Amino acid sequence: MPGTLAGGKGFGLLLVLAGAAGLLASWVITLDEFKLLENPGFVPGCSLNPVVSCGSVMKSEQARVFGFPNPMLGLVAYGIVVCVGMSLLAGARFPRWYWLLFEAGCLFGVGFVSWLQFESLYRINALCLWCCLAWIATILMFWYATALIVRAEFLPAPGPLKTFLAEFGWVLPVLHIAVIGMLVLTRWWDFWTA
Repeated sequence: MPGTLAGGKGFGLLLVLAGAAGLLASWVITLDEFKLLENPGFVPGCSLNPVVSCGSVMKSEQARVFGFPNPMLGLVAYGIVVCVGMSLLAGARFPRWYWLLFEAGCLFGVGFVSWLQFESLYRINALCLWCCLAWIATILMFWYATALIVRAEFLPAPGPLKTFLAEFGWVLPVLHIAVIGMLVLTRWWDFWTA
């Protein structure tokens, strides 16, 4: 059908896996949030040391940006991503407006997790492993969705960029995740090397 895009089975599978990873992370953090509400002294299982301290992250103001625990937003958003991925695996085709709306959601998601990464590294001074899983899932979804809709010409882009995304679309998410890894490594270098 003209003006629609299937996305492909590979992209559908990526969305299902990334969405499921984000959903799992959101679910575990939500359960721990409830336990923390019941017992302020509760220590989540992923609080391993002063740096990898999920409890410190969960108790921060940044963990409730919209007035409720952030992972509850993740439960909805990642659930939608899994549904989109399953639809693509079933052969669904979506129109341009749908893909642009999906991209807008991915852009919001990657912007939000980028802010959370900054806050975690430089304000809260602790990492949550489940949050890191959600960050990776969101970054993968954003870059692969961007590559897909640019290649489909749903977003304007110069020819060389389209060619690059068609042949080396995996480079940008890998670089993005590597930069975050380096920031984590350098932020707590003394701790990791002690």
